[in-house]
Amino acid sequence: MLKKAVGLLLVCAGVATWVSCSGSQSHFVYAALPTANEIGIYREDPNSGVLTQLDDSPYAAGNGAESVAVHPSKKYLYVSNAADNTISLFSIATNGEITEITPRTISGSTPAILAIDSAGAYLYEADWGSNSITAYSIDSSSGALTETSNFPIGVRPLNLKLNAAGTVLYVTGAGSPTGFVLAFSVGSGKLQSVIGNFSTGGASPYGLFVDPKGAHLYVTNGAPDNSIAEFTIASNGGLAPIAGSPLGQTNGINPLSVLVDPSGTYMYVANEGSNNITAYTVASDGSISPLATPNFTTGNQPSFLAMDPNGKYLLVANQSSGIEVFSLSTGDLDVVMNFNAGSNPNSLAITP
Repeated sequence: MLKKAVGLLLVCAGVATWVSCSGSQSHFVYAALPTANEIGIYREDPNSGVLTQLDDSPYAAGNGAESVAVHPSKKYLYVSNAADNTISLFSIATNGEITEITPRTISGSTPAILAIDSAGAYLYEADWGSNSITAYSIDSSSGALTETSNFPIGVRPLNLKLNAAGTVLYVTGAGSPTGFVLAFSVGSGKLQSVIGNFSTGGASPYGLFVDPKGAHLYVTNGAPDNSIAEFTIASNGGLAPIAGSPLGQTNGINPLSVLVDPSGTYMYVANEGSNNITAYTVASDGSISPLATPNFTTGNQPSFLAMDPNGKYLLVANQSSGIEVFSLSTGDLDVVMNFNAGSNPNSLAITP
């Protein structure tokens, strides 16, 4: 039987509440734990960044829970279950509890990475077994999924990202001698046409991120290239390399995840092979430069980065050592805590 959270109450001045003592609303962090077939759930204090595990967390998911995605309404959580070829749907209560809504959606072969458009109308899934992208419409009243299209791309999709308008979907794929980013025009939940195929300058492009202004796109090329591809995004969604791209990264090994803070000023890259994060400043033209002291030590095998909605804390999923929280200060990172998730976190999603 699936577990349902009882919820952990935060007491301020004798009143039980899910609002922090200073009045800011807490966020909830959901972690995919694929080796345990579970989802871990934690309350993040918006003022301190400290995580508190909800009662009875982690909760049962499908086999090989690979990726998690929170609906913009904060009402639904989606989980791709790579080992049983399904996508789970959970309702989210105001205190972070989740309850699974069955039946699960059958989804191709080895469903992996998930992405939801900002309007919450469509969900896209990268299917590793069939080398395709499956799109679903999302019912606004129930969260239920209905398949709208399946688009074969001929290569294993390593990552997905939508532009802010939800009109362009970017997909990375491995290649020899270099990998690439495919850009698709999207309409009514369907991949309608290929805008272009753009080389990343590295064989294994894992990390993928569109900056907050929607002006630039960044890709991390894993080992042995250990580089970062930088692109300017054209009005039609096409990509143009920024001068000097890809940038050789001498500060880390096997970069797997990348993100830019909400201000668009700083970039962070998780280096799974060297157990650190490299920090960069972002110029107005999208080019990046490492900080004077760019490297920050993490736990073992950092593989996924997420930013809290207020842009104050960076969360890191360390494959061998739980979830780490850093506070941000002019680009620098300071450790807040390292939370033992009890399994190997693979993906993180935070309520808006």
